[in-house]
Amino acid sequence: MKRFKTYGLALAIVQALLFFFATPAMAREKLVLAFGDSLTAGYGLAAGQSFPAQLQSALRKQGLSVRVHNAGVSGETTAAGRARLNWVLTSLKVKPDLVILELGANDMLRALPPAQAKANLDAMLTELKRRKIPVLFAGMRASFNNDKTYRAQFDGMYPALAKKHGVRFYPFFMDGVTGNRSLLLKDQLHPTAAGVAIIVRRIQPMVSAALR
Repeated sequence: MKRFKTYGLALAIVQALLFFFATPAMAREKLVLAFGDSLTAGYGLAAGQSFPAQLQSALRKQGLSVRVHNAGVSGETTAAGRARLNWVLTSLKVKPDLVILELGANDMLRALPPAQAKANLDAMLTELKRRKIPVLFAGMRASFNNDKTYRAQFDGMYPALAKKHGVRFYPFFMDGVTGNRSLLLKDQLHPTAAGVAIIVRRIQPMVSAALR
């Protein structure tokens, strides 16, 4: 009987140790907040084909324990994003390990003043810095339908803000996709699932570096 009690005690200790060491491993899952417009949300695509879903899958295949939260809203401008940011951060309950900030395309499509978009992005980066949340800032580029002055102001605000706030900067979110009709939906604005895969493949090294 005594031997069985000893065995039971030893088993309980082993189970407790396994739980103790397993718990931190489970808690190490990192949270990436993908905050943006329809390019982030996955407009026209199945949920599993969106940028956050494909990025999460790619990062996990790389061996990272990570969850990518889709906080993209189709049609969102920088002003709407600025108004929504604090609510999203509060609703998460957990502080993100990284925010991928992708906004501005809808401002450009509506020909809104670049100075206005810059001020909104500046405010969002300032808030994220105040909360001590690392950022990967994704830039956009104005279409050639806009005049040279507008394009220069719009395109130039992204690197300027990245430098001001000292954040990681990915110059063009749609790099490798824009201009390739086979990688765009019929509207020739939004990426197909294959287009998203290219975006993920190109931005993933910077995301991985930020998380490590």
